[in-house]
Amino acid sequence: MELPGLGRHCSERTCKQLDFLPLRCDACGDVFCKDHIRYDDHKCSSAYKKNVQVPVCPLCNAPVPVQRGEIPDIVVGAHMDKDCKYNPAQQKQKIFTNKCLKPGCKRKEMMKVVCEQCGGNFCIKHRHPLDHDCKGSCHPTSKA
Repeated sequence: MELPGLGRHCSERTCKQLDFLPLRCDACGDVFCKDHIRYDDHKCSSAYKKNVQVPVCPLCNAPVPVQRGEIPDIVVGAHMDKDCKYNPAQQKQKIFTNKCLKPGCKRKEMMKVVCEQCGGNFCIKHRHPLDHDCKGSCHPTSKA
């Protein structure tokens, strides 16, 4: 027993398959089967309304606007040549820049660890006044 009132035929002229779960294209509004719902699969004439992609510069991660009809690779290349804000020196900044002032210690920390008594910058291991032979105003009696 056939149920001709159920489902819809695919709008793709080479397909015309009867589909009981048809899908409507959000760009052109036509009904398609699962095999032809993508814009490229049914050569959608209205795809430009919905299929909008903005390329991103691989160097500065900024979106690069592309006008209709332009090739994204060429536009991004022109951006990299002219308008790109990429700074290679900024990418190679060192994170560990705060060197310990304890003689013989070569450790560096991400953040400053300043001694409250002498004002020197030390690593985590030498942060306590007794660990770096503090020359500050007062000396603690024991390690905390």
